[in-house]
Amino acid sequence: MKAIIIEDEKLSAEHLATLLKKVDSSIDIIATFDSVKKSVEEFTKGLKADLLFVDIHLADGLSFDIFSKISIETPVIFTTAYNEYAIKAFKINSVDYLLKPIGIEDLRNAVDKYKKLNTINQAVILENISNAYQSINKQFKNRFMVKMGDSISSIKTEEILHFISEDGMVLIATENGKRFVIDYTLDNLETLISPDIFFRINRKVIINISSIQKVGSYFNSRLKINSSNLNDEDCVVSRERVNEFKSWLDK
Repeated sequence: MKAIIIEDEKLSAEHLATLLKKVDSSIDIIATFDSVKKSVEEFTKGLKADLLFVDIHLADGLSFDIFSKISIETPVIFTTAYNEYAIKAFKINSVDYLLKPIGIEDLRNAVDKYKKLNTINQAVILENISNAYQSINKQFKNRFMVKMGDSISSIKTEEILHFISEDGMVLIATENGKRFVIDYTLDNLETLISPDIFFRINRKVIINISSIQKVGSYFNSRLKINSSNLNDEDCVVSRERVNEFKSWLDK
């Protein structure tokens, strides 16, 4: 089996190569690269292998850039220093994920898994991993610009109690009881603000978890929230969102 290691830390690359020989003496490390640029150059020349061991962070960027620049169908085992929480999103989409420092048993299991897998869908696997990585590392808005009289002010996202749609406009409600019109739809906002902090409870309101004072049962299998500056109608969690809302609260 021919393998390539893409790793910008020399000691880590050497350690991995040593472990691979112990796991399977037939594995031949035919190349080691430390950057996106070098990897792309060599693969463009036609270099091929049976399996790639790829670190996420390289000397000149993220290894996902390699796969976005050129087409590679070779199966990949990723290595990373991420903690277990972060790699859960990737685990089911790749051949395997190895957490640094890499242990020989984990490596052996990963190689065995590779040998058993059908690699036809590797391109889809890489796309799923890239999307998951981008989702985890997405930068959400941390402030909104609003008009206050003749001036423009900045409101920090954590100061926002909720976003609400009224009369064709979307408004911000802040901790000091003020409200400001913003040029976004609620659908837009759901992609721009952190889903860990904000939740769309119904068609009109996206609420900040810190502004929820109490949650109680409501008729027709719905929930009702006690929150500052929300009237009785707007603070009801719609029935189709109840289960997701409970899961969100319990994160």
